[in-house]
Amino acid sequence: MMGKYETRLAELGLELPPVNPAQGNYLPYRATGNPLFIAGQGPRLAGDLVWKGIVGKDLTVEDAREAAKLCALNILAQVRAGCGGDLDKVTGVIRLAGLVRCTTEFDQQAKVLNAASDLICDVFGKIGAHARIASGTQALPSNMAVEIEAIFEVDL
Repeated sequence: MMGKYETRLAELGLELPPVNPAQGNYLPYRATGNPLFIAGQGPRLAGDLVWKGIVGKDLTVEDAREAAKLCALNILAQVRAGCGGDLDKVTGVIRLAGLVRCTTEFDQQAKVLNAASDLICDVFGKIGAHARIASGTQALPSNMAVEIEAIFEVDL
């Protein structure tokens, strides 16, 4: 039986990808007390990087928004894993922090991260409202276009 947030994902036509393995010496998620810390998630699918390059040069804003959505789905996949397979253990979304690899002239980082924030809020409703930072950077691991980390509140 699917929980209410798994059902909401299905209603939105969204499917969480398989959990991607850590790309180095870190945990993909870490629970301690009520917060669940999700390591930076890139736009990967089955471990393969889908969105590479520099936004404003190689990629458009819409490309970057799609990358951010995939990052958000990967975050939710890690949250589900961190909650023992049950997204209904989420009691709140605390924070998203996103990096956009972009040109120095690019100034639409917030618009890019809005795609991830909107997805999270669409899935979780009122408890999905969160604090956020959206920053631009010159480089990200593996030439990925967007990377987002998150903090969720959970009842484990």
